[in-house]
Amino acid sequence: MAQNTMKFYATGRRKTAVARVWLFPGEGKILINRREAEGYLNRATNMKLIEQPLNATGTREKYDVWCTAKGGGLSGQAGAIRLGIARALLRVAAEHREPLKAAGYLTRDPRKVERKKYGRKGARARFQFSKR
Repeated sequence: MAQNTMKFYATGRRKTAVARVWLFPGEGKILINRREAEGYLNRATNMKLIEQPLNATGTREKYDVWCTAKGGGLSGQAGAIRLGIARALLRVAAEHREPLKAAGYLTRDPRKVERKKYGRKGARARFQFSKR
């Protein structure tokens, strides 16, 4: 990659996963942790998930995506990358906001795993009750 190219940066988060995303003008390559996205994510559903913001704005073949993903599992990382790509596309052009917002790609999913409580089997499950 050339040093003088424009690059757009954004961060995405999902569950405990954090993704740092850079967009460069290019032909549509997606690299995650220096590996091809298809090889890294393993599932086609995760691959489609990260392509959604690019397809919604019609920029799939215009930008290369380079990102680092840490924490969580592959599905959480894919969700974090999707949010990061959507936010980076906003920095590219303000007119991308309408299709991204309508599709729900700019909303950060706040759901996280609830912690286990003491005296219980899990976060909410209790041990079986017996009178005797």
